[in-house]
Amino acid sequence: MFTISRTMNTMKQTLLRCFIVAIVSSCAIVVAPWARGSVTTHVAPQPAPTRIISLIPAASEMLFALGAGPQIVAVSSFDDYPPDVLGLPRVGALLDPDLERILSLRPDLVIVYDSQTDLRRQLERAAIPTFVYKHAGLADVTATIRQLGQRVGRREQAGRLVRRIDESLEDIRRRVAGRPRPQTLLVLGRDAQTLRGIHASGGVGFLHDMLSAAGGDNVFADVRQESVQATTELILSRRPEVILELRPGTMTPEMLQGERAVWRVLTSVPAVRAGRISIVADPRTVVPGPRVAEGTELMARVLHPEAFAR
Repeated sequence: MFTISRTMNTMKQTLLRCFIVAIVSSCAIVVAPWARGSVTTHVAPQPAPTRIISLIPAASEMLFALGAGPQIVAVSSFDDYPPDVLGLPRVGALLDPDLERILSLRPDLVIVYDSQTDLRRQLERAAIPTFVYKHAGLADVTATIRQLGQRVGRREQAGRLVRRIDESLEDIRRRVAGRPRPQTLLVLGRDAQTLRGIHASGGVGFLHDMLSAAGGDNVFADVRQESVQATTELILSRRPEVILELRPGTMTPEMLQGERAVWRVLTSVPAVRAGRISIVADPRTVVPGPRVAEGTELMARVLHPEAFAR
C-alpha cells in the first residue's frame, strides 16, 4: 500500500511539474519580454462579482488572501491551496477548460489565462465577464493583486497585502545586499532520476526576478525568455556555482538525496564540485501569488544561509 501511495504521489508531482513548465513556456511565447502589467482591465466600473471561477491557482490564492473566498464557486484542476479550495468544483485548467461545467455554474466572473483565446471568445459570446491573467515579472504579481482586488471589491485588502509583500521582499534584499552573488542554475523541471528534459529559468519572468531578489545571478540571464530547455552540454558551458531546483510538491529525504545525486556526473561544474546542489520542494517557490515573498526567502536561505542566521 505504501509503494502504491508513493507512486501515485510521484505521478501527481510529475504532472504538477509539467504543468508549471507548460505555463511558463506558453507565457514565454504569449508575453513579450518587455510586457508589463499582468492583466487587462475594463474601462467602465462593474459591480463586485459574487460567483467567481478561477482557472489559475495563483489567482485563487490571491482571492482567498483578499478575503474573497466566499465569492469563489469553482477552481482549476491544479488548485490545492489554501485548503478551502479542496471542496470546490473543478473546471479544468490551462489546456483543458471544461466550458460546459463553467457555464452550468452561472459565474459572473471567470479568471482566465491570456493564452486561452478560444475560451475567452466562448465566454464573451455567453456574456460572461472575464479577468485576463498573464504571468510576467515579480512586480506584476503585486500589480495583479491590486487589479484583482479592485475588480472583486477588495481594494483596501489588496493594498494591505501588497504592502506586506513589498516589505518582505525589501527585507530579503537588505539581508543579501553586499554579499557575493553566486552564478545560479534555476531548474524548473526535469525527468526524474536523469538529467534529461531539463527546463531552467531564463532571463525574464517572476522566477528570474525572485532569484535576483534572493541574491543570485541567473546563468541564463542573457536568454530573454522565461524557460530554457537546457542540455547538459549547455549547463557545462555556463558553469553554475549553485544548482537550485524548485519542486511544487513534498519530497522524502530519500527522494531528495537521490535527485541531488543525479547531478554528480557533471564533475567539472563548480556547483557539483562544491556540493552546492539544492532542491526546494515547496509550492511557494513556483506559484506567483500572495506567498511569493515566502518563496523568495526560501531561495535566499539556500543561496545565503548566513544572512538569516540568528
